Amino acid sequence: MIIGNEQEVTRAVLDELAHAPDARFREIMSAVVRHLHNLAREVRLTEAEFHHACAIVAKLGQLSTASHNEVVLTAGSLGLSTLICLLNNGQDGQTETTANLMGPFWRMNSPRTNNGGSIVRSPTRGMPIFVNAWIHDRFGQPVEDAQVDVWHTSADGRYENQDPEQADMNLRGTFTTDAQGHVWFRSVKPAGYPIPASGVAGALLAAQGRHALRPAHIHFMIFKPGFKTQFSQVYSSDDPHLETDAQFGVTRALVGHYVLHENEAAPDADIEGPWYSLDHHFVIEAGEARLPKPPITGKATN
Repeated sequence: MIIGNEQEVTRAVLDELAHAPDARFREIMSAVVRHLHNLAREVRLTEAEFHHACAIVAKLGQLSTASHNEVVLTAGSLGLSTLICLLNNGQDGQTETTANLMGPFWRMNSPRTNNGGSIVRSPTRGMPIFVNAWIHDRFGQPVEDAQVDVWHTSADGRYENQDPEQADMNLRGTFTTDAQGHVWFRSVKPAGYPIPASGVAGALLAAQGRHALRPAHIHFMIFKPGFKTQFSQVYSSDDPHLETDAQFGVTRALVGHYVLHENEAAPDADIEGPWYSLDHHFVIEAGEARLPKPPITGKATN
């Protein structure tokens, strides 16, 4: 179609999309075009603003590396990651769910670890924590032989892939549930942290006058054939940033009770002084067991 006016642009693009053979592609891209074109009309987007937006999109790709994913980080800062999660879990958004953000720091192939083992793989500052997690289906039955992948920051608020001082795969491990759907392990209590703020996500937060902080949390990924793969995060109830998470990730079902024990003997005899415990239950749904492409594949070297 030869374009006669601004209204015909949208119609011309939609007419071409109508020829796409994949029905779902047609549906999604037609909606994307309609919303993008209507956005430009609604705000009367200027040419300078359009070029600036294109530069931001290009920057997202330029900043994404083997150890950092700026696209996922920015999607979280817009609340899009949480929206997609809640639309697709809890019986398609009808009920509460323990599913949560995958986040930009999941790595595949973390070390297989026996239940009760430690995921502290190099000297790491922080108070000891003993974690118990139970996996159930939506009928309350325990899920045996599920793979549970765990990862979190140190007490300095850094994931091992961000920190050359930490051993490769420090504070990461993969466990298998027993007949009660139970896994348990030892680690150090994670700290809250600022998301990387030198790129697009940080600029977006600064423009809104928002801080870049995430509340402390431990990540879980639960995988078993016959069930939908669940990514989750259990947030620390004592963190001051639960209400203002820079990634909009905190849900009621995932505020965990991190209990401080000051005058009790720890489960491991080598611990003297205070320690923490965390007990949490997860509910997974029937579906396809599928792992997404990891947002990162390597570790920072400087």
